[in-house]
Amino acid sequence: MASTSDIRKGLCIRYNNDIYKIIEFLHVKPGKGPAFVRTKLKSVSSGKVLDNTFSAGHKIEDVRVETRSYQFLYAEGDTYHFMNTDDYNQITLQESSLDAPQLLKEGEVVTILFNTEDSMPLSVDMPASVVLEVTYTEPGVKGNTATNATKPAKVETGAEVNVPLFINEGDKIKIDTEKGNYMERVKE
Repeated sequence: MASTSDIRKGLCIRYNNDIYKIIEFLHVKPGKGPAFVRTKLKSVSSGKVLDNTFSAGHKIEDVRVETRSYQFLYAEGDTYHFMNTDDYNQITLQESSLDAPQLLKEGEVVTILFNTEDSMPLSVDMPASVVLEVTYTEPGVKGNTATNATKPAKVETGAEVNVPLFINEGDKIKIDTEKGNYMERVKE
């Protein structure tokens, strides 16, 4: 058993007869009244996200997890196929267990969390950022830079990202996988 002081991003807990992964949390200590922890939980079975508030000192049942490196092979509808980088065993996961499936490129290495009790895959942790090539974007209009102007660009995985006007087709860009935002242009 853990308490609310052990809450951190990525922690898997058992709550309401399901396993949830904490995707956001905030410790709140108001001037009047007891402290509490506001959390955003994502169900690893259904992908449903819910907000919950735990009072300070509340006991939570954490789930022991094991992490393994897997390489993304290909997607087939809502099913994603991964291969273990150590023993080459393959597993398939549903799209709901991925945080940012639209940014997943074939060959990308991700970390998959497994429940140590029954070896069931719980969720997929993407790398902090990915480098993808821009396949389509409108040319930037000269003189349209009074503010931080952006334009939509389609990347090689099919995702659409807002990029600055100086980005052209064929450029490689670094994308933050947590928010899906453009970070920088990558020179190779």
